[in-house]
Amino acid sequence: MKNTTATQEAFIQTPLGVTSIQGDATGIVSVHVLKSDTVAPSVEIPDCLKEAVVQLQEYFSGTRRLFELKLNLKGTDFQKSVWQELLNIPYGKTISYLELSKRLGDVKAIRAAAAANGQNPFWIVVPCHRVIGSDGSLTGYAGGLWRKKWLLEHESPYKQQSLF
Repeated sequence: MKNTTATQEAFIQTPLGVTSIQGDATGIVSVHVLKSDTVAPSVEIPDCLKEAVVQLQEYFSGTRRLFELKLNLKGTDFQKSVWQELLNIPYGKTISYLELSKRLGDVKAIRAAAAANGQNPFWIVVPCHRVIGSDGSLTGYAGGLWRKKWLLEHESPYKQQSLF
């Protein structure tokens, strides 16, 4: 009998680098961008990951604003509550780490919320990039601040036009 819950992995090329998608028949377990492009994109995509690949491609092409994937959140109850709250930040909007901790019901949990945000295993799908400093700064981002800046500009309703 074939094990349908064995974790599968696929690699896709995105504008921000090669991205790993892992999951099984019960859902996606992680999406993350690799630190280097030493892994080639997958030639074949496992069936259980095809929808995630399609939705990520749609996101990067600008035709998808909301992901509709079955996610297998694995973490502490607090981490899961942070990641669930991140899903409530609309496309093209940002909130501060302070606002995130307020939404979780404890302004004193700002550091814990920031740490859980940084441990989010679902790059882009659970939009941790939409959380910024209270002063509007792009503060910490596991994928690199240049990626966070790119993602926020990608989602911005105000596209910068070139004058030349």
